[in-house]
Amino acid sequence: MKPLKPSHREKKRYLLIKGKDANKKNIDETILEYIGVLGYGEASPQVIKFGKEWVVLAINRNSLDKIRASFVMSEKDISIAKVSGSVKNVK
Repeated sequence: MKPLKPSHREKKRYLLIKGKDANKKNIDETILEYIGVLGYGEASPQVIKFGKEWVVLAINRNSLDKIRASFVMSEKDISIAKVSGSVKNVK
């Protein structure tokens, strides 16, 4: 199978999420609560790395504003600390 051209690949943004409630389950619930199943599929969030109180999340570039809004509207202790175009710069 031929690899995709760079112009056809999905552009990603990497978020550093910090907080006491920063885990995969809470992040998924927060996103689903605000933008729903269709928005969740469009954003296609993927956990790249995680620690005790932080998570690096990869999302689709076009959904960044919706994801930010979902974390702001959330009552859980989760916040976006940094957004970057590469995983290396998020650390």
